[in-house]
Amino acid sequence: MKSDSGHSTMAEQQKQEEKLCHALKITARVLGTGLIVFTALANSVSWYAEGIWDTLGHFWQTKWLELYYLFEGDEWTIFLLGAALVPALAFWCFNGILMVADVTGKPAFITRYRIQLGKNDPVDTKKLCQAICVALFNQFFISLPMLVPMFSVMKWWGNTFSKELPTFHWFLVELSIFTIIEEILFYYTHRLVHLPLLYKHIHKKHHEWTAPIGVVSIYAHPVEHILSNTLPVMTGPMVMGSHIVSIAVWFSLALITTSISHCGYHLPFLPSPEFHDFHHLKFNQCYGVLGVLDYLHGTDRTFRQTKAYERHRVLLSFTPLSESIPEVPKRAE
Repeated sequence: MKSDSGHSTMAEQQKQEEKLCHALKITARVLGTGLIVFTALANSVSWYAEGIWDTLGHFWQTKWLELYYLFEGDEWTIFLLGAALVPALAFWCFNGILMVADVTGKPAFITRYRIQLGKNDPVDTKKLCQAICVALFNQFFISLPMLVPMFSVMKWWGNTFSKELPTFHWFLVELSIFTIIEEILFYYTHRLVHLPLLYKHIHKKHHEWTAPIGVVSIYAHPVEHILSNTLPVMTGPMVMGSHIVSIAVWFSLALITTSISHCGYHLPFLPSPEFHDFHHLKFNQCYGVLGVLDYLHGTDRTFRQTKAYERHRVLLSFTPLSESIPEVPKRAE
């Protein structure tokens, strides 16, 4: 009996080993086939993407040379065009659309995505005019003069006005470095101006808007505009010795991004403004741009316990997050 039971046990073990071996073979075939297909697709996509970038690169290189020779290689004029005019146009065109919604309450496809419901509905036009005047003052009398020393630094590098554009891959590297530098400088200078003395005399102006709108992104005391708005964005290109086209794109992206974070609307397919909107609401939370340093320093703990944190993501549908993730009604005492 023992012999029979021993044989049956061995037979069962052998069957299990055969099943395991068979399963491993099937898994290897599936994974191997998948790997081959993935590699083929990846190579195809990479080949097509490379072809597209080569075509676009040739197009932009041609346009850049046309612009360069149009201004006869005048570096100061080209620098002003790329570092001042293009970003300013991007800022005011984007905010012009938002201000129409702020003032008129229309179109509904923008206003229905309001974050702080019942605020700026419509916006106080007197406050808006004041914000526009301060923003223009900061652009013309603070940011523009700061381009003079920046121009000297960029000329020293010698690459800024090269006739050859940087590659797209290099620009992505630069963009990553710009973003990291901006995050570090903005976080710590922002926390600096929240110190009681500096807050009272400098940063309080920016926080007059507890429910911000896009143009408020550069509504600030001149000292704050230098420390927190301008230097964090300028430093990256100066460190990297970037091309003027890279600078123009970066400055425009920075202005549009900060406008989105202040705009008061959580619009579909755009970066979430919930993080910075919460800062304007509560003052002592969410000091940074990306939120990495806030996480490390614990300055987002309250934010993480709110519905705003649940809504802090890219909206991939047309249903406002204020409807899909509404605030919990306060209990009546």
